[in-house]
Amino acid sequence: SESRTAVLLEPFVHQVGGHMSMMKYDEHTICKPLVLQELSFYESLPLAMRQFTPQYKGIVSVHLKKDSLGNLTLLASPSLQTESCGRLDNAIGDSSVTLWHKCKWAASTGSEHTRVKWSHMQLTKTFKDSCPGKMLLRTDLQYRTDSLLEDANRNQPERNSYNPWGLHCHRQHLNRMSSKHNENKLHQFLLLENVVSKYNYPCILDLKMGTRQHGDDASEEKKARHIKKCEQSTSASLGVRICGMQVYQADTGHFLCKDKYYGRKLSPEGFRQTLRQFLCNGNHLRTDLLEPIILRLKALLSVIRKQSSYRFYSSSLLIIYDGQEHKENTAPLDNHLHFQKTNCTASNGTNHSRVDVRMIDFAHTTFKGSKGNHTTYDGPDHGYIFGLENLIKILQNISEGK
Repeated sequence: SESRTAVLLEPFVHQVGGHMSMMKYDEHTICKPLVLQELSFYESLPLAMRQFTPQYKGIVSVHLKKDSLGNLTLLASPSLQTESCGRLDNAIGDSSVTLWHKCKWAASTGSEHTRVKWSHMQLTKTFKDSCPGKMLLRTDLQYRTDSLLEDANRNQPERNSYNPWGLHCHRQHLNRMSSKHNENKLHQFLLLENVVSKYNYPCILDLKMGTRQHGDDASEEKKARHIKKCEQSTSASLGVRICGMQVYQADTGHFLCKDKYYGRKLSPEGFRQTLRQFLCNGNHLRTDLLEPIILRLKALLSVIRKQSSYRFYSSSLLIIYDGQEHKENTAPLDNHLHFQKTNCTASNGTNHSRVDVRMIDFAHTTFKGSKGNHTTYDGPDHGYIFGLENLIKILQNISEGK
């Protein structure tokens, strides 16, 4: 029955970019609304690309639940066995479900900051109670109620104990679903590997790759809009732009966060400075990360060059590392040192830190044999290759101290 198998979908708090809500299914799995073109990509994924994409875990049916007060939750009917922490023995009575019924994401006269602050504290408490050791949010990070969105002076608050972008997307997604569909409608979601689950403090850079972002199926209006975004950002000049970022700052215990609106405004030099910022933990530049990131990007470049007919329009590339350094790589902390642009001093570690590079978001990816009526292209995706080559070059320059 539903009450024994339903899984409450939580907002994925480490979503740093995109507009579609990513949901946490269990500790090692996230889910997102199914798009046939993306499913087609995962089902026919070339073997060589599998190390650079999240593992595809199947499809799950999801439906919207609304209580008498209009509060919204998403419940999944799993086709997979999940950990006991992920299953709800009594969907309506479970404390975490009750919480999300109470957390009013629908339009409200209450303060958004108050609501987010309340939900953060309650989430930490209820998930600590129901899943010991597997909290949604870490309580050892100091909480800040700052919104990531710009204030009246067009400035972005930077330091947060979690990235609010995921909650922003989640709230919008629930409201869209509620306005378009009734409760009984089943929605299909993709189940994918949570590629940051192994990191204690996941530092994530979301890069929109390539010189073209619109898919073959885009309307003329959408096509013109995406072309303009590319021309006005580093997508045209570098073949890559920043779509979102979170970096753990060891000197403050906060995450430094940037969103896609920040990334769109960057000049090529601003892009380089932000890339350097992504590698700085508030005390020093993580030079120990540069070589493993560059090597992994070069390996990906080699694979992409061999993929004939593939066009990864509007896809992103994630660069991930753990903000918690190995002890032998940790420099003495100075609580009075704050990061400003490029004042991080270099710190050379003896061991390579764990890093990861993953391609995500394939809703507009096309290739020979993909579903739908799409143009068939010859050769590799040169726009994507252009972006990767520039990314590697910039990181090499940072490594050489340029």
